[in-house]
Amino acid sequence: MCGRLSQYRGIHDFVAALSMPNAQANSVGELPLERYNVAPTTQVAPLHMQGDLLHADLVRWGWRPHWAKDRAAPINARVEKVAHGPFFRAIWPHRAITPIDNWFEWVDEGGPKKQPYLIRRRDGAPIFCAAIGQLPDADKGPDEHDGFVIITADSAGGMVDIHDRRPVVLPSDLAREWLDPATPKERAEQMVLH
Repeated sequence: MCGRLSQYRGIHDFVAALSMPNAQANSVGELPLERYNVAPTTQVAPLHMQGDLLHADLVRWGWRPHWAKDRAAPINARVEKVAHGPFFRAIWPHRAITPIDNWFEWVDEGGPKKQPYLIRRRDGAPIFCAAIGQLPDADKGPDEHDGFVIITADSAGGMVDIHDRRPVVLPSDLAREWLDPATPKERAEQMVLH
């Protein structure tokens, strides 16, 4: 599920589509990101709040708690477990939006190779994926343990024929609420579960 993605617009294009008043995105520059086939463990530019400022830092796609050194860092977190399970407990309060242009799914159609499918919005608008992570602190700078995961849900109602999981995609109004540090954890959980 969502094992590759694209971020080819400029970060300010994503921020403009988010319609966030007084938003200031930093760190990744003005130019288009031009990332057409982003793989897990590489850097992606999620949006996150620090204080009243919107940040867009390059962060590794994948995260694991410090005590889970013996397993690979997952890139996705199941919505059914993310808010209450011990693995993601430390980063559940640290919400982000991963703005993307599309993602890819590979389907086994019986041949020697899986068939890739590009998933995007019909209108071509950005996709705002709910995410959580250990995100860079503007005052301290990046940390070697920084990383993020995209929250996924059951694909009922659309993609079951391609994959049984999908990223939790939020419309711009809910994406703004998701990013807002004042949004209670209970409301955040409700947003991604429905």
